[in-house]
Amino acid sequence: MSGPPTGKYPAKEHAQRVHKQYVSHAKSTDEVSFFISGEDLELYQYCDQTKPLRQNRYFFYLSGVSIPGSHVMYQAKSDTLTLYLPNIDYDDVMWSGLPLTIEAALAKYDVDEVKYASELKNDFDLLKSSVVLTTDINKNNDSYKEYLTAGNESFFHALDESRLIKDEFEIKLMRHAAHITDKCHLAVMSAQPIEKNETHIHAEFMYHALRQGSKYQSYDPICCSGENCSSLHYVKNDEEIDTRRSVLIDAGAEWECYASDVTRCFPINGDWTKEHLEIYNLVLKMQSTTMGMIKPGASWDDLHLTAHKVLIEGFLELGIFRKEFTAEELFESKVSARFFPHGLGHLLGMDTHDVGGRPNYEDPNPLLQYLRLRRTLQAGMVLTDEPGCYFNPFLLEDVLNGPNKKYVNTEVLDKYYSIGGVRIEDDLLVTEDGYENFTGITSDPEEISKIVKKGLAKGVEGFHNVV
Repeated sequence: MSGPPTGKYPAKEHAQRVHKQYVSHAKSTDEVSFFISGEDLELYQYCDQTKPLRQNRYFFYLSGVSIPGSHVMYQAKSDTLTLYLPNIDYDDVMWSGLPLTIEAALAKYDVDEVKYASELKNDFDLLKSSVVLTTDINKNNDSYKEYLTAGNESFFHALDESRLIKDEFEIKLMRHAAHITDKCHLAVMSAQPIEKNETHIHAEFMYHALRQGSKYQSYDPICCSGENCSSLHYVKNDEEIDTRRSVLIDAGAEWECYASDVTRCFPINGDWTKEHLEIYNLVLKMQSTTMGMIKPGASWDDLHLTAHKVLIEGFLELGIFRKEFTAEELFESKVSARFFPHGLGHLLGMDTHDVGGRPNYEDPNPLLQYLRLRRTLQAGMVLTDEPGCYFNPFLLEDVLNGPNKKYVNTEVLDKYYSIGGVRIEDDLLVTEDGYENFTGITSDPEEISKIVKKGLAKGVEGFHNVV
């Protein structure tokens, strides 16, 4: 692993790409400029502490800048990208140190000009012949709203379609985020002697991310055990785990605003129960089957529905679905939607559920309703492949008390509730002839068992922890 990319984030190329997409979609050659304000620091109410800052992703895409209170302008006619730094607060220098200079910013960022925000109104006045598009009017750009046109459909389309296909610099950022995440998941699997609560799993992951320079997570980590693993976005992460057998951790480190998103499951004592391993291997088969279908031109709908068919075949073999029904009958009944209720995966980029997927949450088909990616695959897309299988009493209530109950052998089903659920998730780049898997942490159940047992063999004394 060579580490994060060196050099400048390709902001100028991104701005040009957005303009090209805009012109194509709007079918207009009118003079246009793009303006986006980044996020600024905001105080908690009645407090002198600031809230954590999460940079505006559209702003970052056109600038590569994390500095609070900044703005970016792209003038298409002159092909000029200008970064506006916040005005210097001389009172703040004593507390926070000197800000980045204009000269240093020019050297660091891929922009043509760097100015202070105090010059913005004058620059806007010089653009009266140009439409200046922005995403929305908010607290960060309200001072300039008289110059701005917000909410343009073609502008959003251009931003999202540009972000859809990752360039080589973005890919390197995402590979690095994934590499950090691999080590964090390995640390969690390895530290069972000191992980007596779901919070300990959460802490272990974040500790190792921070040690590798990743100060932020792509999303709130999901750290659950036993029956809690049946909740898709469980984030309480605070229950005791020593009497349970299964763990699911869905967590991803972030690097320079780019996300990773990985899920792994393992047995707490390193020994898979019969039922846990059966479901784990079934989900692993769902993932390997769909991964083998990934290539440009493939329909993500088809991959997702294939995963359901693999689950149905597996449930027939395990006896959870009654064998007097065919796989085709079960697929048409859509009963599998309650055991695999989410989509096979989603686009990944600066957002965990990245833009450009074109989901249809009004789809009447319950197998497709929550699928976040509804388009054919293209080289340069980064996405997750994350099939799952869950035994959630709430989700299954309508199945077990409705017409679909006839498909389910409840005596067999009862054996699986204690697992909660299994999800296996990797991050994949669609290539010209298939895919590249960014995720390196093993998903092989035998290897996972060895990692957990190796950690257990160290005992509590083998780890540095004071609480």
